[in-house]
Amino acid sequence: MNKFIKIIFLTILVFPLLLLNLATASEKLKIGLLVPMTGSNKDLGQSIIKAVRLAIKDINNDLIEVIPKDTASIPNKTLQSALELKEMGIKVVVGPIFHKNLKYLDEVMDVTFLSLTNKTIDLPKNVISAGINSTSQLNTIKKFIKQNNLKKTIFLSPIQDYEFEIKKGIKNSKIKIFKNYDYSTEPTKLTKQIEEITNYKIRKQNLEDEILRIKNSNQTNKEKKIKKLEQRYTLGGLNFDAIIIADFDESLKSVTTSLLYTDVSPKQKYFITLNQWFNKSLLNEIDIQPLYFPSINRNNFENYKQKFFQEFKEYPSHLSLLSYDLVGLVYYLSLKNNFSNTNKLFKVKNSFKGKIGIFDIKNNKINHRLNFYKIEDKNFIKIF
Repeated sequence: MNKFIKIIFLTILVFPLLLLNLATASEKLKIGLLVPMTGSNKDLGQSIIKAVRLAIKDINNDLIEVIPKDTASIPNKTLQSALELKEMGIKVVVGPIFHKNLKYLDEVMDVTFLSLTNKTIDLPKNVISAGINSTSQLNTIKKFIKQNNLKKTIFLSPIQDYEFEIKKGIKNSKIKIFKNYDYSTEPTKLTKQIEEITNYKIRKQNLEDEILRIKNSNQTNKEKKIKKLEQRYTLGGLNFDAIIIADFDESLKSVTTSLLYTDVSPKQKYFITLNQWFNKSLLNEIDIQPLYFPSINRNNFENYKQKFFQEFKEYPSHLSLLSYDLVGLVYYLSLKNNFSNTNKLFKVKNSFKGKIGIFDIKNNKINHRLNFYKIEDKNFIKIF
């Protein structure tokens, strides 16, 4: 094992070994938690608080303490709560959740914030994005493209507030893109743009021209040939072999519907998208299957959901799994450093295996090694 890389297995089996070292600590390990406890996102905040309680229960040590503070999803309130945590001597904080709440955190010196956001642009120096960022997802897609020897992959990115994150991910992952297109999510504009991207009108005209040519020819069995052509929508090849669609939910479905309308089928070209958190509504979209995407480990996610339900009689939010892992991550790294230099925990190169998967940590950055799945025949199927 490389001396700079340490794979940490966050399972209850390793906790007894860690406790032997932690027992020598004279003070509690205090971790801050910044989540919305009031306001429109308070339910999400409560789900994360419960996930953190579950993590502490699994660690099973009285010397670890997590102190939650309210952000109310408001930057000013987030700053106030962060300063309160600093006054308590806390050096590492899990949260806040949303990128907008990071606005003033550079004023809280000597505290490291592990934000649950997956955005990596315009972060204060003391904030680490711990969400599943675009670079992590595109690194995984890049692996799939290489395995399948795909040479011409086009990239479709919506004109949304995260388009620059996507472009940064393309640059960081060094994924080879044949052509990159930005599209409007407005339905009428979207359909027209997809027509242009797929050369739909040209291929449709090719079909009409071919039918007319055969009609005017002296070919034998031309009626049979014409009838066969009339069952098609277009004629002519497509200048790509895979499509990456950087979209989600109904907007993703709109793009795939437009592709089907322009006679582009997932049976002929790879339809690839970003992390869908195992969106079950996609299982019923048979026409766009197979659909490929990077993601966290599904078995771990399902096991965590059941464990959470047994404890709290409700199902967790997706982000709560991330907060569960982050508490374990801080706990282990603090232990390895004898609870000193906690502000440098994330500058040293490490790897950490949690419920989500493997976190790679270096120079105050976190990336995820993800799995890859496809939806086919109404099932989630693991590729790697």
